[in-house]
Amino acid sequence: MADAASSPGLVKTNASPREERVGMLLVFLSALMWSFGGTIARFVTVGDSWTVIFWRSVWAAAFLLSFMAWRDGWRGMLRSFRDMGLPGLAVGSCFAIASTAFVVALAYTTVANILLMQAGVPLLAALLAWALFRERVGAATWVAIAAVIVGVAIMVSESLDGAVSPIGDGLALLIALMFSIATVITRRFASVRMTPATCLGTILAAGFAASQASAFTVSAGDMGFLFAFGVVNLGIGLAFFATGARLIPAAIAALLGTFEPILGPIWVWLIHSEVPSGRTIIGGMVVVTALLVHIGLEFKRQARPQRAGVTGVPSPN
Repeated sequence: MADAASSPGLVKTNASPREERVGMLLVFLSALMWSFGGTIARFVTVGDSWTVIFWRSVWAAAFLLSFMAWRDGWRGMLRSFRDMGLPGLAVGSCFAIASTAFVVALAYTTVANILLMQAGVPLLAALLAWALFRERVGAATWVAIAAVIVGVAIMVSESLDGAVSPIGDGLALLIALMFSIATVITRRFASVRMTPATCLGTILAAGFAASQASAFTVSAGDMGFLFAFGVVNLGIGLAFFATGARLIPAAIAALLGTFEPILGPIWVWLIHSEVPSGRTIIGGMVVVTALLVHIGLEFKRQARPQRAGVTGVPSPN
């Protein structure tokens, strides 16, 4: 049986074409949920970032625990926490660091700078998957990655001439690195359910924020927005991502995740009447076009009958 890594046009995957399509949809939905973050955050008036992180993480953890209890039952949920092992602990730690760094970074640097760093996630994920596990990255994926980076760079270029904070930009780079590692691990250990790992990440983030927050009391209005920030933006997004990323290659999962910085400005424009700049619109069109073309090519590849003796399923590890 030929290895997929040596067969042009094939992406190394353990999932069937139908499962890959479902995985793509779920990862896109996770990006959709995450894209509401900036819009929701604009409504929150709490001044302490650690208080925001605490309540956001608490509500996300509560949702994920309830979701797993409903899906698997209490015994099944406890078993899934036990069975996630070291890969789950690693993914949980990555998401805890990334979700915490995102809120803290907003106090030091612009959202634009954070988005520019996040544009490198597909490249980092592809490089990590290739370097660590020799997961093949096709030429079309590399082209799409390059287009995404160019498009997001155009979007945020107007904000790059402001004051640069080494702390803020360092945290933004940390977010991209942690998300890339989590993407690759989730893909590599596809047999491990990662929803418990993402839940663990929210619990870890809440615990650390609790040790740093100056106060926990917030207004009823802020609590409502923090609930949405935790459940809709973080919790549901993590559940979609953990379920879908295990079905598709890490580079494609990271590419789909770039819909987050594209859709984010649209919601802010529609809800807060902040009109995107010309560069934001142009850059967004570049990214969306690259993603749609790449996804279309993937669907076409999956629908094409494979040559005799070629398979997209690698040998068992």
